Amino acid sequence: MNVIIVKDYDELSEKAANEIVKVLSCKKDAVLGLATGSSPIGMYEKLVEKYENGEIDFSEIKTVNLDEYVGLDSEHEQSYRYFMNFNLFDKVNIDKKNTNVPNGMAADVKEEVKEYEGKIDSLGGIDIQVLGIGGNGHVGFNEPEDELNLFTSVVKLKDETIKDNSRFFDSIDDVPKYALSMGIASIFKAKKILLIASGEKKAKVIGDLVNNKVVTTKNPASLLGLHDDVIVIVDEEAAKCINKDLL
Repeated sequence: MNVIIVKDYDELSEKAANEIVKVLSCKKDAVLGLATGSSPIGMYEKLVEKYENGEIDFSEIKTVNLDEYVGLDSEHEQSYRYFMNFNLFDKVNIDKKNTNVPNGMAADVKEEVKEYEGKIDSLGGIDIQVLGIGGNGHVGFNEPEDELNLFTSVVKLKDETIKDNSRFFDSIDDVPKYALSMGIASIFKAKKILLIASGEKKAKVIGDLVNNKVVTTKNPASLLGLHDDVIVIVDEEAAKCINKDLL
């Protein structure tokens, strides 16, 4: 695990975007695994800037997103399909037919998750998977449990996650209670994993991830220690609990 500490969110976003650029420079039809939430917004802004400057081309790129809320359609402002369109897809020359987000309105969500996992396989895997991290260590919507789903599944959200995400909704009662999420094995299909975190609220969970040389399903992010190629980029606030002697 390669841990990179930068000064602030802007530098984090630039460095994360540059990791994506490295992949695209080597493979023009790369498969990008993308994430939502507040952490990657700056990275997407940097990627849009690089596209507008002619540094990168999305015309042959394919994408798969980590997750989606159950019960929100693509036009809902808090759906992850809407988020991706607003923050990236509508602003670059990507073919939306090549962008994949789980369908939270599927009539049969169990069939949807099977088909989504099959889609990942049909693309030949993921070249780089972007991850955020929840305050309880969840990645995607893989919540702390005694057991974790290997592949894309329907998951029930923890109260802490619902509370964290309620800032995006009018009230906590409006936050969906279930989501479709790639599983740990789905994420591990990626050749490279890029985890980004910013702000003091993420300091404890990042400290737990970096300092503790153990893996546990009670902290799903800790399982990233089993992957061969993980980059963790954090700003100084999120790095406050990291034992620098371990780096």
